[in-house]
Amino acid sequence: MQRTEIEQLGEFGLIRRLTQEIKHQQSSTLLGVGDDAAVIDSGDKRVVISTDMLVEGVHFDMSYAPLKHLGYKAVSVNLSDICAMNAIPTQITVSIAVSSRFSVEALDELYAGIHKACEVYGVDLVGGDTSSSLSGLVISVTAVGLVAADQAVTRSGAKPGDLLVVSGDLGSAYMGLQVLEREKEVFKSAPMAQPDLTDHQELLERQLKPEARTDIVRELGDMKLKPTSMIDISDGLASETFHLCAASGCGVRIYEDKLPINPHAYETARAFNLDPTLCMLSGGEDYELLFTIDQSEFEKVRNLPKLSVIGHMVEDTTEKTLVTKNGVEAPLKAQGWDGIKKSNEDEAN
Repeated sequence: MQRTEIEQLGEFGLIRRLTQEIKHQQSSTLLGVGDDAAVIDSGDKRVVISTDMLVEGVHFDMSYAPLKHLGYKAVSVNLSDICAMNAIPTQITVSIAVSSRFSVEALDELYAGIHKACEVYGVDLVGGDTSSSLSGLVISVTAVGLVAADQAVTRSGAKPGDLLVVSGDLGSAYMGLQVLEREKEVFKSAPMAQPDLTDHQELLERQLKPEARTDIVRELGDMKLKPTSMIDISDGLASETFHLCAASGCGVRIYEDKLPINPHAYETARAFNLDPTLCMLSGGEDYELLFTIDQSEFEKVRNLPKLSVIGHMVEDTTEKTLVTKNGVEAPLKAQGWDGIKKSNEDEAN
């Protein structure tokens, strides 16, 4: 019998293989695998459901991830998927598997972060499960949200000419990770050395305690602006843009000089001899919202400091172009996170 190693497929290839035989049996299942969340018909509302798992040593490192921050992050990154469907999160369940290395007090600290996130986002913790683990800590969160039936947004609605918009700024979480990894290596060689985290608090918070952009979803609703497609940025701007293109049957042009970066993240990237643009495109874990809007809606977003128009969709599905600050057109590449392959490099075909 032929044996195929899982890493040969990668995360998304494995998902496609495992889900290709799925057939929906309920008429209320409007959208299943393939987007940020599933969508269930509930009359005049749509119920949106998403699940994410965080595994120690894969998604987080206990040497620098405080348990309270980790609990908060486990919730917020799941709520981000709900936001990507233009929905407001309402409930979560939390399941954990823990090894004997963790004390009751340690789990109290983890759940303090979970409860804090529930308080901040106004969601209820309504269930879950606990189990033992032979290999550290595993956290699985399922999030539920609601959106009006005519306001749900998926990845597949973009059309040629639509503007590509991103919330917030990019690259800060990635640079926070670089700072933490640097200090981890210093600690390995000099355990008595004090970590040099001066002036990096904002970057560290973006990495260790990211926020779901429920504020953007509410503001879009207040403006009566419904995106034509949307996704949250967990694996990097370029990777998520490719997902929008694939789902919508479009190509894209992104303009480097329009990409938003925090000045501190820019300066830190330079200090680490990293290209700030590459950090914005492929860093990941920003948990900002990336969406498309009709050109007629431009006036609604042009002066909003929280939103940046960074490009537009094109008809040619093979075009994925980055227009540099010098006006040079280069192929847009993605080096995003893959939960199975440690790194995954995609290039537009």
